[in-house]
Amino acid sequence: MPDSTAPRPAVFLDRDGTIAEEVGYLNHASRFRMFPFVAAAIRCLNEAGFPVVVVTNQSGVGRGYFPESLVRSVNEMMKEELAAVGARIDAIHYCPHTSADRCDCRKPRPGLLERAAREHSLDLARSFVVGDRYGDIELARNVRARGILVRTGYGEGELAWHSARWPTQPNFVAEDLSKAADWILRQPR
Repeated sequence: MPDSTAPRPAVFLDRDGTIAEEVGYLNHASRFRMFPFVAAAIRCLNEAGFPVVVVTNQSGVGRGYFPESLVRSVNEMMKEELAAVGARIDAIHYCPHTSADRCDCRKPRPGLLERAAREHSLDLARSFVVGDRYGDIELARNVRARGILVRTGYGEGELAWHSARWPTQPNFVAEDLSKAADWILRQPR
């Protein structure tokens, strides 16, 4: 019988551009629009036994564009929308700092994932990071996870204009989170 306390692989998801439409700085809850395919994708990951953890940079807080309470409100709204259709986010970790703050929690630095791994007994090297920016791929590399770039949000432009110079390429490029989840579910555990 498997050890239930053994670290397990997780799926780490970026929020803006991956789960929801990218709108620049999401400075009001009314601007949050989840992609229509997201709930089914997350539900499939839930059913397969993957913890699903959202990791997101929210530097608008550090820049004074909106209060930290807005980030918490949007995250709660997202969890409620997903729960209403049978999908679950197991944890949400965000960085409210700007890059000038040089904190360890701002992606692509590993602080958010390391904290999640400690708190939820997760095996980062067997996990996946899904996002629409190269920083998400760097984050995956920094914790030895597999990185998936989605073409939603900034993804298409990142691929077209910058990917030739990336020192690390994604393990997979997906049209969206639904296709990323399909790929994850086909990978050996």
